[in-house]
Amino acid sequence: MIKVEISTEFIKLDQFLKFTGEVETGGEAKELILSGDVKVNGEIEIRRGKKLYPNDKIEFMGKIFIVDR
Repeated sequence: MIKVEISTEFIKLDQFLKFTGEVETGGEAKELILSGDVKVNGEIEIRRGKKLYPNDKIEFMGKIFIVDR
């Protein structure tokens, strides 16, 4: 499990994927999300603009990330 620290109240899912460095562009993030390959708190999430808050768990590409502040 990888903790990812944010300095704001929330971060949008597509921005989070870029922030982790696992994808390079917003287009890659969009494709990954829309393909159903991203889970937020155990549920498949297809909304790019889904707001993530501290303690949310994001799973994709075989990795698990936790939003931290």
